[in-house]
Amino acid sequence: MFKSHPRGLSTLFFIEMWERFSFYGMRGLLLLFMVASTEQGGFGMSTEDSAAIYGLYTALVYLLALPGGWIADRLIGQQKAVFYGGVFITLGHFSMAIAGKIGFFIGLGLIIIGTGLLKPNVSAIVGQLYHNDTSKRDAGFSIFYMGINLGAFLGPLVCGMLGENIDWHLGFGAAGIGMVCGLIQYRFKMGELGDAGTFQPTNPQQHAKDSCLFVKISGTIISLIVGVTVAASTGMINLSLSAVASVTGVLIVAMAIGFFIYALVFGHLTTAQKKSIGLIFLLFIGYAIFNSGFEQAGSSMNLFAKQYTDLSIFNWQMPASWLQSVNALFIIIMAPIMGGLWLWLGHSTPSVLVKFSLGLLLLGSGFFVLAWGASFSDVNSAGVSPMWLVVTYYLHTIGELCLSPIGLSAVSKLSPKHLVSQMMGIWFMGASLGNLIAGLAAGQTGTLPMQELFTIVASVSVIAGVIYLLISPLEKYVKVKV
Repeated sequence: MFKSHPRGLSTLFFIEMWERFSFYGMRGLLLLFMVASTEQGGFGMSTEDSAAIYGLYTALVYLLALPGGWIADRLIGQQKAVFYGGVFITLGHFSMAIAGKIGFFIGLGLIIIGTGLLKPNVSAIVGQLYHNDTSKRDAGFSIFYMGINLGAFLGPLVCGMLGENIDWHLGFGAAGIGMVCGLIQYRFKMGELGDAGTFQPTNPQQHAKDSCLFVKISGTIISLIVGVTVAASTGMINLSLSAVASVTGVLIVAMAIGFFIYALVFGHLTTAQKKSIGLIFLLFIGYAIFNSGFEQAGSSMNLFAKQYTDLSIFNWQMPASWLQSVNALFIIIMAPIMGGLWLWLGHSTPSVLVKFSLGLLLLGSGFFVLAWGASFSDVNSAGVSPMWLVVTYYLHTIGELCLSPIGLSAVSKLSPKHLVSQMMGIWFMGASLGNLIAGLAAGQTGTLPMQELFTIVASVSVIAGVIYLLISPLEKYVKVKV
């Protein structure tokens, strides 16, 4: 699988596999743990509050990809950012393995910081392993994406069995052990990456200024978080979790638009580079829309699996979180096929915007299927067949393979060299916004029927897919071939 690719691809493949093992293993338990009653070992929180926390967590995980990219570009390089990120993630999972809300929320915070460092930079290093071979880069990202989903497949199976059937905190602890495995192999095989992702400061004075700026901003953010937390806990201010999540969504949109404007106006870009940035902006919007539906796998679709799906196999009850592995299993099967398809098509392969259109249309089709299945659900019955979710995940998988790895590859190719990690951060901000919307949508399931929610998501996705198909001719004005 790795023979025709740079040696470093296998190193990045496995660190990302174990990171995704820990992330998706814990994510499959997160919402279910918070809504579970205290007698069941959970927090007994309302669906609305739990979904808001879930949305904020998953949003911040990807939101910090932007400062994580900046830290790599300006301070330490991508290779070190990946390693330090893995350390933070490990500590976070082990903190969540300790019973109690303090350890739980500290753990979430550590994972947010760690993922923000690791996620954009490991993808940036993958892009640096290649030069101008566009078709091989796409194939390389498809292999890398298969590693992501191998971890995403195994994580819910291991952590879900331990968490749902034995003890929630054992599941969180297993996620931490997975990340330790990833760190060990990465540390011993970093030499295979060569110069890709290394930091080479050209201006020591600017580096010192950037370091000082980082300390000041970090201190300000920490002080603000502590202040708001203390004020909210003492009753000085009254904030609902859903309101905080909504405001966060507005801030994410404002930050993304502000960064694109800053890059275009003050980025010292050529006309061709500005057109490339414009295309990345369109990809960002499409990725955010896609993730607002796709990432409901961990929120509303996870609740549907737990509350409305028949999970009994003979006399044994399958953990609901196991269905989180279905999407990853389909990707493991289909990623090589799709990667081979793009290679086989060569110059006839569809443009990036057409692939985005296909991804959104398939996402919408999957939700129409699930809405149909939800029409047969009833909390008083044994539940519907899990095949409704399986078919939905299959359609979503093909849509994801048309969009996500292709988008990663396109951003790495289109980004000006001095902005590549920051543009990767912007790319993951699209995932941040989508995850936040997915969490807020799940919070509405207490008042909004599942069938109606899934129909709305399906309709928005299909409309967006049609729009991207109509605007796809704009891509010909970008001089960089993606």
